[in-house]
Amino acid sequence: MDPIDQPNLSEAVERLWTRFLPQMLERVAILETAAAACNAGNLSIEQRQTANDAAHKLAGVLGTFDLPRGTILARELEGMYSREEGPIRPTPRGSLRSSSNCATLWKTASKPDAGTDC
Repeated sequence: MDPIDQPNLSEAVERLWTRFLPQMLERVAILETAAAACNAGNLSIEQRQTANDAAHKLAGVLGTFDLPRGTILARELEGMYSREEGPIRPTPRGSLRSSSNCATLWKTASKPDAGTDC
């Protein structure tokens, strides 16, 4: 890539980040709500499906912005919420708790190079 084009690419990534941040935060909020319902033992089928969709979309966009830790967490959550029935059990990494941790990082992040890896 021509060094002259680098600022244009950075600006484009910044615009995309700004554009998609509200959707990402909304998806994290969905995952937080699902995690709370799951921990309370009252996760509905609809909440499970909504959380699965949110985790899937979040994994994709985080991958696009080269945030591998967040992508991994979102994929773990997607795997948990994709099950048709039965109780959801956290993986050994504690993904339900991680969804809240990731949400906290997301809410404080303002741009993809903010220094967080989630």
